[in-house]
Amino acid sequence: MIYAPEHIKTLTPYVPGKPLEELERELGIKGSIKLASNENPLGPSPLAIQALRKGLKDLNRYPDGSCHYLRQALSEKLRVSPDEIIFGNGSNEIIELAVRTFLAPGDEALMAHPSFVVYSSIAQAAHGNNIIVPLKGQRHDLQEMASRITEKTKIIFIANPNNPTGTINTKDEMDAFMEKIPEGVLVVVDEAYYEYVSAPDYADGMKYFRQDRDILILRTFSKIYGLAGLRIGYAIAKASIITEMNKVRQPFNINSPAQKAALAALKDEKHLAKTKRINERGKKYLYKELEALGMDYVPTEANFIYIPLKKDTAFKLYNDLLQKGVIIRPMGAGAVRVTIGLPEENKRFMEALKEEGAGLKPART
Repeated sequence: MIYAPEHIKTLTPYVPGKPLEELERELGIKGSIKLASNENPLGPSPLAIQALRKGLKDLNRYPDGSCHYLRQALSEKLRVSPDEIIFGNGSNEIIELAVRTFLAPGDEALMAHPSFVVYSSIAQAAHGNNIIVPLKGQRHDLQEMASRITEKTKIIFIANPNNPTGTINTKDEMDAFMEKIPEGVLVVVDEAYYEYVSAPDYADGMKYFRQDRDILILRTFSKIYGLAGLRIGYAIAKASIITEMNKVRQPFNINSPAQKAALAALKDEKHLAKTKRINERGKKYLYKELEALGMDYVPTEANFIYIPLKKDTAFKLYNDLLQKGVIIRPMGAGAVRVTIGLPEENKRFMEALKEEGAGLKPART
């Protein structure tokens, strides 16, 4: 019998949802909508689809291990050196590369809760110790996080906007926080939803990169670019940080279709603008409808809305809506996260919620 070590045995594996078609077959329903994974409801850019079709004839060849053309395009767009960019099989792989590179057994990784669950699982899998700081007002408590830094702290994770709450930290808050970071600590700022942000006081991580800070900025083609199925993300950091991470990166980690689609999607500004317009309109519609029901929600800077509920009601609501062909994401027992969809999807969600929402409203403070 092969036994996993204790730090692996105690991990909770990610449980993926069933394919939409299989859920419909099991429940005997048709025409379901998925509002659970923060995907772009418009789908990929038409330019990306066209690039994919053109590239199919070359699938017998290994991909470009350096992502040369995409690297050059991002270098010009972001005004950074090509050697200050690293690519991953989604942002998840880049998180893993950072942890494997900079976190030794017994070191501490500092993060908020609730936030993106991958931070804690990858750090634990690397024999790291997770230091968890609860959110304050549904936002990262950067003051408290700074106070928890010790000589063992090697990585700090900040999702901005945060997943699952959709909240941001401001320029002033991040300025004060970054001034408290000692030498030898890598700040990983996850900006997966960066392109959706409209708040003028948002703390763009590129500011601190240009100040030559030890920061790793994560971005992705999975969200607003609509390429979640191809798994491609990237990060920006000082060349010295990227060099070390490339030592543990596997060759050919980004497949050819992903590279071609991402390069094409990057050029389609019209598709991005349309996506953001639909998201903003959907956000306003859902705010209005939730308020009419007397339900609380957390104002979002992303493409999803976090809805606090009465204790132990989230899974019931999830299952009730599932029977109606509306798939949302329960976030523990007392909240759900709902992706902002197309207008007809948002309307269908609200109609289902009105039927099942009695008794779900949290006590207002």
